[in-house]
Amino acid sequence: MRFNTLDQWLEWQAVLHGKAIDLGLDRVRQVAERLGLQQIAGRVITVAGTNGKGSTVAAYEQWLRSAGFSVASYTSPHLLKYNERIKSNQQPVSDSLLCEAFAAVEAARGEIKLTYFEYGTLAALHLIQRWQPDYAILEVGLGGRLDAVNIVDADLVHLTPIGIDHQAWLGDDREQIGYEKAGVLRDGIAVVLNDPDPPQTVLTEIERRHCSCLRLGQDYSLVEIENGHAVWQGEGLRLPLDSVLPGLHQLHNLAGVVAGLSRLLDLKAYTAEQLREYFNGLQLAGRLQRVASPLTCALYVDVGHNPDAARALAASLGAIKPTRGKLVVLLGMLEDKQPDLFVEALGSVVDQWWLTTLDCDRGLDAERLKSRIGPQIDIDQTFDNVASALDSALSSLGNQDIMLVTGSFITVELLLRAVPDSVELNTYGSKH
Repeated sequence: MRFNTLDQWLEWQAVLHGKAIDLGLDRVRQVAERLGLQQIAGRVITVAGTNGKGSTVAAYEQWLRSAGFSVASYTSPHLLKYNERIKSNQQPVSDSLLCEAFAAVEAARGEIKLTYFEYGTLAALHLIQRWQPDYAILEVGLGGRLDAVNIVDADLVHLTPIGIDHQAWLGDDREQIGYEKAGVLRDGIAVVLNDPDPPQTVLTEIERRHCSCLRLGQDYSLVEIENGHAVWQGEGLRLPLDSVLPGLHQLHNLAGVVAGLSRLLDLKAYTAEQLREYFNGLQLAGRLQRVASPLTCALYVDVGHNPDAARALAASLGAIKPTRGKLVVLLGMLEDKQPDLFVEALGSVVDQWWLTTLDCDRGLDAERLKSRIGPQIDIDQTFDNVASALDSALSSLGNQDIMLVTGSFITVELLLRAVPDSVELNTYGSKH
């Protein structure tokens, strides 16, 4: 084995190729063939789209596992530990198994250079094939058509809402991005289209490939939405749903998962109570997650980093916005994002904006972030790091206030590391 520890493997993978992103399937397919990757699971669900992918994967995992099926998943990025990316029956893979999988990929690749993501994808597929679960749920990392995950043929493709993100690789508008996302489709397979306004390129590709598609708003819908409860309607069924993750958008994510389950299973074999309760216990870090901290104010984190995510956040935060205190956002973003549009989408519910430097690859420092936002909002404070912002919050925010840390997976990771005893409370908390 080339390395003995997971950290050594990951550090080496980060520099092996020379590029962080090199879209294309030829190199990955060659190594996959050498690894003997074929049927990795009983059935494969591929989740593509812009927003809601992680929540969707977690919801499939929770429901299928509760129903007694064995499940494996592959997602990216991770928040605190790389092991979070690969799970067997909802448990992150161990360091030792990861190192074994990386060694297998290394033995198979020969002189082929792989990116960090490609290396991890092949390791995940190698492990999932070893486990042979009833269901494998794979999240597309970037786009779809040329993403390493797309070497696997899915039995069900689940398309979440498509927005503007990663333009340097996917295109500048939703039609171009939709074309890339739809590249994971195969002829005649089942598709869930959980986008209320899908790009025409997606609809065209679904029709061209003669896919069996369930479309939000046409084949299924949510009705009677009130106080975190809703009714799913479709396929001749009416099913009650509870919001098990914070935010109205999470109910819509669950609606898509129910549609997907209706293509995979005979839902009439389950009671309405089972269909609803099997989602109970669903947890996902970094999605409007309330964390315990030394702060007097309520502290939330969210990994949202594009305008659509900000709009979903604004709708959810409106329900918990303080009546007497203030809502403060600590924002840290990467240079290839659109901070001006993110701030515009979220601005209606925010009372104060604090900016922090992200000292990482592609990270924006606070002053550059401020210049990218422009004059549309007043910036109250800027910080060199998240820890400094927390110190300021400790001295200036009270128990009537809310602080939200957002803008990037990395921003949330830094916050969680700064409050290592933080725990998910799984609640919006009481309204101030």
